[in-house]
Amino acid sequence: MNVPLMDLTAQYAALKSEIDEALLLAVAGQRFILGPEVETFEREISEYLGVKHAVGCASGTDALLLPLKALPATQGYDVIVPSFTFFATAGAVWNAGFRPVFCDVDPDTFNVTAESLEEVWTEHTVAVVAVHLFGQMAPMREIRSLARSRGAFVIEDTAQAIGATSTEGMAGTVGDAGSFSFFPTKNLGGYGDGGLVTTDDDDLADAIRKLRVHGGKRMYHHESVGFNSRLDAIQASILRVKLPYLNGWADARRVNAKRYYEGLAESDSVRTPVVTEGNSHVYNQFTVRVGGGRRDELRQFLADKSIGSGIYYPVPLHMQDCFRDLGGSEGDLPVTEALCKEVLSLPIFPELGESRQALVIDAIRSF
Repeated sequence: MNVPLMDLTAQYAALKSEIDEALLLAVAGQRFILGPEVETFEREISEYLGVKHAVGCASGTDALLLPLKALPATQGYDVIVPSFTFFATAGAVWNAGFRPVFCDVDPDTFNVTAESLEEVWTEHTVAVVAVHLFGQMAPMREIRSLARSRGAFVIEDTAQAIGATSTEGMAGTVGDAGSFSFFPTKNLGGYGDGGLVTTDDDDLADAIRKLRVHGGKRMYHHESVGFNSRLDAIQASILRVKLPYLNGWADARRVNAKRYYEGLAESDSVRTPVVTEGNSHVYNQFTVRVGGGRRDELRQFLADKSIGSGIYYPVPLHMQDCFRDLGGSEGDLPVTEALCKEVLSLPIFPELGESRQALVIDAIRSF
């Protein structure tokens, strides 16, 4: 039996009639860019998240870029980001005109901490990006407290954690701005690229709404040099269908995670992720650590049994060629560097099912 890392066909099959109808209505309405469908989705998701403003944009990458571009300072200033994350987190900082400063992460949760931020804080730091990696929130109380004490802006990279919560609230609503991705494999995914910025700040929301439409509110009148970064109606129509199912899918992912925790509890091959007390994990990925330099060996072992897996992420950002001039080198961030050699993500999608998951667990036990 084949066990893919991700299977979107099962989700579509379950929602086919609703999605097909929504797509036909969106096409019939002929309002493809922004428009009423996007406005309705923005209202519905802001209610779901409990945040004042939700601004749709073209991608999760742009959802990071837009709030950064709304900041008054750029050239010569630093924004701290974890080195263990998807490239877009640092790429957006660079493209916004800031210098990315890379920090290490917690070895158990894979998330940035206030302590890791403080270790690399500079006199030029104006913002931090707290990534809620794999579906679990970073410790926002401490991060927000540190940033506020130093007058820094906090962006939550919530690309993998929509619906996750902690004692501080829901992911994407605790910092100054939250950035979301609707890439198809996310827990709430569209049928193409899409993103969202959340904030309770009226001025920031207004600035982002301008920036996503070339820097202006009125056509051909531009207050700044912005971008073409608008969420389209077809994506919004799909996301509106899926949103009511999001919590149920997260529950199914937690059930699958529980099976992994129980089934791999005595495994000598892998180390399962740690969930911080008070956090509700939504498991966009279930990522284990494989010690002894055997991660790639285990991945091939699973592949030989037709079991999919993924490596998120194989190369630390501070060691990427494009950031070489920033001075990062091997040995700078030991936890991140170790994780990049050890992490392996296992199938966790809601429709996985107990029988297919048992194949994954049995295979790892026999490794």
